[in-house]
Amino acid sequence: MKPTPALNRSLWVFHLNTGSCNGCEIEIVAAITPRYDPERFGIKLVGSPRHADVLMVTGPVPKKMKERVLRVYAQTPDPKVVICCGTCGESGGVYYDSYNLDGPIDDVIPVDVYISGCPPRPEAILHGVVKAIEKLERLERGAA
Repeated sequence: MKPTPALNRSLWVFHLNTGSCNGCEIEIVAAITPRYDPERFGIKLVGSPRHADVLMVTGPVPKKMKERVLRVYAQTPDPKVVICCGTCGESGGVYYDSYNLDGPIDDVIPVDVYISGCPPRPEAILHGVVKAIEKLERLERGAA
């Protein structure tokens, strides 16, 4: 039996903060430090969604941020994978009953990978990125 082809390129991630408390952002920065060094595997943060394979979103989606989230999602080229990082993005977290929210991330855009935690540990973030790589490999093979 022939082995399944792996992703044959680097994975570029665009991070979008939709209104979190910045706890997830601190852990994302910790995950890209030399202690974990995901760049040795080709995983890196990029500054534009137009260059990204993965969209990593943190925080719940406030009403004024919904259009921006949709615009960034549309700018990310296909095939793309969306990662929801943190409890706030999954359920609204501590902001769940706020009058200003349009809801968690999956109420606005489709989410492929969830990373739980408030905030999630760097190891969990990197595990979520590995799951995103697996999903992207399936998308590129056409077996989503």
